[in-house]
Amino acid sequence: MTALSQYQRLESQGLWRDSPDAQRREVIVSFGDATLVISDKNDRAIAHWSLPAISRVNPAERPAVFSPDLDGAETLELEDDVMIGAIEKVRTAIAKSRPQPGRLRLAMLGLSFSTVAALAIFWLPDALIQHTVSVVPTAKRAEIGQTLLSEIRRLTGAPCAATLGQKSLQKLNTRLLGARRGDLVVLASGARQSAHLPGGLILLNRELIENYEEPDVVAGFVLAEAARAKAVDPLERLLRASGLRTSFTLLTTGEVSENTLVAYAQTLMTGRPDPIANDVLLAAFAKAEVRSSPYGYALDRTGETTLPLIEADPFQDGGQRQIMTDGEWVSLQGICGG
Repeated sequence: MTALSQYQRLESQGLWRDSPDAQRREVIVSFGDATLVISDKNDRAIAHWSLPAISRVNPAERPAVFSPDLDGAETLELEDDVMIGAIEKVRTAIAKSRPQPGRLRLAMLGLSFSTVAALAIFWLPDALIQHTVSVVPTAKRAEIGQTLLSEIRRLTGAPCAATLGQKSLQKLNTRLLGARRGDLVVLASGARQSAHLPGGLILLNRELIENYEEPDVVAGFVLAEAARAKAVDPLERLLRASGLRTSFTLLTTGEVSENTLVAYAQTLMTGRPDPIANDVLLAAFAKAEVRSSPYGYALDRTGETTLPLIEADPFQDGGQRQIMTDGEWVSLQGICGG
């Protein structure tokens, strides 16, 4: 259901940008019961706007321009009459329902303080994190990811960067994940086999490339990390691990402290990856046309704990698309060679 009872579902196309200097992107706008959900062409949510917070930047003009910010930095352009009408109807209803100063103002003050205190204890922490995650733009996520990678380099050394290997790594990224934002990074050392960072970065231990004869294993780890990043936003994971103060600071200043990133880098690179449901993994392997059994045996040589990935391999009888050529694989295996 949506905020208006006459609509079971309401969607339209629009043009969105997260800052005045950013390029406008074509998006799908979904009208929810309390929010306006903005998604990319892959049906991946990139912003959530609270309906009560939305304002009209250009009244009576077309295309209609809306914003969740007082300064209008983030904007959404719409031309769909039905969607514009629905938003305007909700805005009008909210404006009419807002209380006006009156005789009950002082009487309600004590109740308001109690409510705020309760919200601060039970609701605010999660709400603050969720709101912060929803409003941080893509460029800032990428910046945080790169800064975090710089801290990780202190633990693992500089990423491997041989020229031919980098070209093959980029081809692997495109082959497995398409035109998604972000990059694959091969680390020279480290306790973890793989990890992911805000901004779309996926980290891979060089052993995944050098210790196997075929690219299927490293491809499996890439797909697994992409699935983890899709299940839980990497920025949300950082904020939950770092505490409420980090969320508040990022929301108000747009920055994450160096001490916070140093601590999180150590936690991330020494921790264990989150488990992923086998059906989710198998679906990712099937979509990417990659065998799942090599990944299963890489996790457990005996195959006992990863039997579903081995027995339900979508391409155990062949037919999968080639991951990369032999020459590209050889070049990738030499990415840490200088």
